[in-house]
Amino acid sequence: MTVLQPHLAAEVGVDESFNAEACMNCGICSAICPMDIPHLPRELFRYVELGMRDEVLAHQETVFSCLLCKLCDVNCPAGVHIADNVRSLRHYFNRSVFRI
Repeated sequence: MTVLQPHLAAEVGVDESFNAEACMNCGICSAICPMDIPHLPRELFRYVELGMRDEVLAHQETVFSCLLCKLCDVNCPAGVHIADNVRSLRHYFNRSVFRI
């Protein structure tokens, strides 16, 4: 059973930098990713938006595998700041999981 946390997106983007709500799930970001990371960002951002914390936490390795090269950013038709969102997720993991 999945427990939803409706304020997860606000916790991840404490400085209001997390803008995944504009994501259209088109898949361009996944297709252009040089790391071939299938879960990032569309599924992962959707988990955050839906408040599915356990699903987000299950993809820590994926989040930290991102090169932050911004190829996804420049090709996103919705203008989602994907690399910034990934940074927000990394900060969230550092604050809430690793307690750094």
